[in-house]
Amino acid sequence: MQVGLKITESQTRPAARALIADDQSDVREALRLLLKGEGYLIEAVQSPAEVLASLGERDFDLLLMDLNYARDTTSGQEGLDLLARIQALDSTLPVVVMTAWGTVPLAVEAMRRGVRDFVEKPWDNRQLLATLRAQIRHGRALRHKQLLEEEKKQEMEEAIEIEQRLVPQDLPQIPGYEMAAAWQPAHGVGGDYFDGLKFAGGKIGLAIGDVMGKGMPAALLMSNLQAAVRAFASEGLPPQELCEKVNRVLSSSMTTGRFVSFHYCLLDANRKMLSYSNAGHLPPILWRRNGAPIRLEEGGAVLGVFPDGRYAEGEAALQTGDRLVLFTDGVTEACNAEGEEFGPERLARLLAENSRLGAAELKEKIMAAVTGFSSGAAQDDATLMIVAVE
Repeated sequence: MQVGLKITESQTRPAARALIADDQSDVREALRLLLKGEGYLIEAVQSPAEVLASLGERDFDLLLMDLNYARDTTSGQEGLDLLARIQALDSTLPVVVMTAWGTVPLAVEAMRRGVRDFVEKPWDNRQLLATLRAQIRHGRALRHKQLLEEEKKQEMEEAIEIEQRLVPQDLPQIPGYEMAAAWQPAHGVGGDYFDGLKFAGGKIGLAIGDVMGKGMPAALLMSNLQAAVRAFASEGLPPQELCEKVNRVLSSSMTTGRFVSFHYCLLDANRKMLSYSNAGHLPPILWRRNGAPIRLEEGGAVLGVFPDGRYAEGEAALQTGDRLVLFTDGVTEACNAEGEEFGPERLARLLAENSRLGAAELKEKIMAAVTGFSSGAAQDDATLMIVAVE
């Protein structure tokens, strides 16, 4: 017959390590015997300097100290100063002080400076043990929370670094054209996407997208979008077919309520022709040096919602002096303090006033205007791509 053993949390949790600080040897010994009998790992010291030395060498679950002894000026450490130095070493360490009736006001002041609880002398063993157990549980929970926060912060920093490596540092260049891009995530990582792909035959693919949502989930979907685009895009694949292929891939893995707006254009530098397909994205602007601007609207619905979605394709001839501007809503929907949006009209005016600038200068001009308008308070990811036809 097999007998099952029930293992309790107290059996699996490591023994608590307590530091006892008191200048009276008989008090230290009484506390040491009491706590050792309860399964504590004990270290006892008699001076404030030894307290700091012990805390600097190893971790403790609790510090139990006599408040009066810590105010011994012969050691060079006043009690409240010692508490400040303990907080600097470990702000999560529970500190319980022992004090006589005559020093209760001082104990209250000590608690304002980080002490978690105090016990009156002479102490009651049962009350003392209950106080220590409660403070150890609280301290361990606090440290666990701090550890999780540090891990989360590290994960976020790594995610930011990975995403920054995913987006291109520079767009591919080709004779007769200048290309520039700006990418500004609002919250470390984000869902804005852009890419530039150089193909044979003087062709370049330009892609821009915006994943619904913010933060890590949007960043993960952005990386899926990039992988799908790079897997399918080629000099011979029309933009509408690329949208359909990418849409099928995203639709098979997209969670409910998520979608991606996307625009892809294929630039034929030799023929000075632009073919494109727009999947629910803000239509890019082809700003004509001579004539009215063109909005590149032909396409279909956003990606990731309708698996069998079909997309139309548009085409435009390029001329010397034209400026192609692709952007996400973080540009036109940036708000000022009054809640007013930057808007497409301001963007159009900027293009009209600065259409003779090169791609890099025009990019800087637009992003500076958006940042100034919103006082640097980005509400959404902002991405901008400029192509200047020379």
